[in-house]
Amino acid sequence: VLTGENVLLCEDNDLNAEIATLLLKEQGVEVTRAENGQAGVDLFAASPEGFFHSILMDLRMPVLDGYAAAKVIRNLKRQDAQTIPIIALSADAFEENKKMATEAGMTGYLTKPINPTKLIAELLK
Repeated sequence: VLTGENVLLCEDNDLNAEIATLLLKEQGVEVTRAENGQAGVDLFAASPEGFFHSILMDLRMPVLDGYAAAKVIRNLKRQDAQTIPIIALSADAFEENKKMATEAGMTGYLTKPINPTKLIAELLK
């Protein structure tokens, strides 16, 4: 059950963000959106420790891409920065991209368009 979970959604595309937000809200998830990787880092860093339960991170965004944003979050000096699930969102299903996401500190990888069943399953892990 995801009711009451707080998810940080880092997604620059308005339509993709709207779809993900609707899918998550149907599950009772509170969604905070960042329109680029730097905004995502800033929102996470400014939040109380443990506030966000997971991060959905688009890989291709302006200002700071998802790979770089995940690395910055993992290097923050706070306990939850090491443990929070960071799930990559990408239109690319290539193994190379998945490998790069893992190396950047991401714990999951979902391809777009987002499959609601896979999204929920990933968040329940």
